Amino acid sequence: MNIEQITEAAGRIQENISRVIVGKEETISLILTALIARGHVLLEDVPGTGKTVLAKSLARSVDAEFSRIQFTPDLLPSDVTGLNYFNQKESEFVFHPGPVFCNILLADEINRATPRTQSSLLECMEECQVTVDGVTRELSRPFFVIATQNPVETAGTFRLPEAQLDRFLMQLSMGDPSAEEEIAIMNRFMDHSPLETLEPVCSRRELLQLQRSYSEVYVHPSLLDYIQRISAATRSSGEIEFGVSPRGTLALLRAVQSYAMISGRDYAVPEDVKSLAVPVLAHRLILFGGFGKTAENEKLMAQILEQVWVPTEQWRR
Repeated sequence: MNIEQITEAAGRIQENISRVIVGKEETISLILTALIARGHVLLEDVPGTGKTVLAKSLARSVDAEFSRIQFTPDLLPSDVTGLNYFNQKESEFVFHPGPVFCNILLADEINRATPRTQSSLLECMEECQVTVDGVTRELSRPFFVIATQNPVETAGTFRLPEAQLDRFLMQLSMGDPSAEEEIAIMNRFMDHSPLETLEPVCSRRELLQLQRSYSEVYVHPSLLDYIQRISAATRSSGEIEFGVSPRGTLALLRAVQSYAMISGRDYAVPEDVKSLAVPVLAHRLILFGGFGKTAENEKLMAQILEQVWVPTEQWRR
């Protein structure tokens, strides 16, 4: 696929999602960026802001298999990955696949499950495979997880472990709509939900082509240095106990390439890094005393961006 075909395919998905979601163009663009970069997204916001609707709209826009897991305290790892059961008729153990055997997985209210169940997604998200009773099974590609959590409630919830948070390429928030957007939402959903009539506009094959193409986006050596200096600044900050790991640096690079590609360019620019540094890196910071609140991490990451000087080059090859 050339850059024009890529931009057109990405535009179709964004436009289709926008038939359901009012506003939030940047959030939609960032989720699409994560999908193409083979990452995963954590949506953190209060109930009723459209997190689940956004996830379903994305799933319906792509002709791929969709599954949803409603996380609860009594959910077991086998409820996520699947289990072997004894088939008396065949006199042998048979594997029953769990809901992770899909292309797009909605992990709804992921922080309501116990850490043991949360960790059952680690192998799936990182290696696109599931190991049950010593047998490893590959997941079909693409495999994309959109997890949601409510930051307000604490009763009956379990904070995501650091290792789990680090597996998410981005942490995003829907935010409150403006007055005009809220009126538009009421008008749009007054008669029926547009989600019910949403049709796929991108095939699974096209999506896989997009995921193979993003790595061809050119990143200037000065831009690589800029990304490294941002990561290094998080490690040397006096307010941060543990900064961004090399995994986080690579995640930002992948996101920058994907974001540039869906923006219609075959090369990255510093503005791509600035747009993505907070959603990609902020949730990976561990402040003194443990994880801070999302707003604190994002504010600190924004301050670091202001302190790191931005290179000025000719960014094309």
